[in-house]
Amino acid sequence: MHPIARSSAYLGLRGITLTDVDAMLAIYGSSAATEHMSFEPRTRDQVEQIVTRGVAAAAVTPRTEYALAVVEQETAELIGFGRLALDPHQQRGATIGFALRPDTWGKGYGVQTVHLLLGFGFNELNLHRIWGARSPLNLASAKTMLAAGMVEEGTIREHVLKAGEWRDSVVHAILDREFFSGS
Repeated sequence: MHPIARSSAYLGLRGITLTDVDAMLAIYGSSAATEHMSFEPRTRDQVEQIVTRGVAAAAVTPRTEYALAVVEQETAELIGFGRLALDPHQQRGATIGFALRPDTWGKGYGVQTVHLLLGFGFNELNLHRIWGARSPLNLASAKTMLAAGMVEEGTIREHVLKAGEWRDSVVHAILDREFFSGS
């Protein structure tokens, strides 16, 4: 297990730690932040379980999941969460997910977060394809993934059950050659 440290002009990625529970609660406990996610806002105990699983995943060999804190460079404050999970159904493929604290929205941090996750996957894990899914109503996420170079590929119909209702997911993906060429 080696520490993960990637950074951009304003943000950094690092492994999640048990001390991140309260900062993560500001994201996963927020109805605004979870509006388009596959789950309702989480309790502190639920967030603690998520963080504990993320820390445990870092010790598994071979490692297949990366739970990462998104931190502001200037303050080292956790403002988001990123996840990259190797896809067992796809050679050299992975899925990503990300969430930012609502008070940080609109600053370009989403695009930087996705770039950091993609850079980690392609540069350090030698992946070929990375994909993520979003709610059809989450236009901010669509804009973010497109700005990061991901391509909208299609819709997975009735993919997520939330609040007793089935919801579609829109898939965005990028290939290693597209990432490295900047297209």
